[in-house]
Amino acid sequence: MTSDNRIGPPSFGSERDMLRAFLDYHRATLAMKCEGLTDEELRQQSMPPSTLSLLGLVRHMAEVERAWFRRVFEDNDAPMVWSDKIDFQAAYDASESTRDEAFGAWDAEVENSRRIEREAESLDQAGYQPRWGEEVSLRMVMVHVLLEYGRHNGHADFLREGVDGTVGA
Repeated sequence: MTSDNRIGPPSFGSERDMLRAFLDYHRATLAMKCEGLTDEELRQQSMPPSTLSLLGLVRHMAEVERAWFRRVFEDNDAPMVWSDKIDFQAAYDASESTRDEAFGAWDAEVENSRRIEREAESLDQAGYQPRWGEEVSLRMVMVHVLLEYGRHNGHADFLREGVDGTVGA
């Protein structure tokens, strides 16, 4: 990693501004963990039997963004990015993936998620979560996706250390 250009979340603000800022901070953290690595380094797996890699995490988070924003608030039947069925694990297999492919999909899903959030009238806007068969609020979706990033950024620390010996941020 060359530098930390993330914008930290504010200390004060509305609930929506805080959720938005924390999500963007964690998105930037994942991108930072992948900065400066080759496709081969991004595909480097942690240790058997795990197939987890930094590129796999990026692909997985593209699926998470799609499943929790696009499928809930726009198109309940939108296909997954890397799976014909609802299989989040399929994204972890980045053995044939490239930075351009994974980050292209992830960036597109993040921008779509940001648009959906911006256009929503409130955090109480309801959407239908097809996997659960119930409605959920935008607030719940933003918190859930934030927690997903937090968990997976912990994995990204470990994976990055395995590639170049850096200490997590």
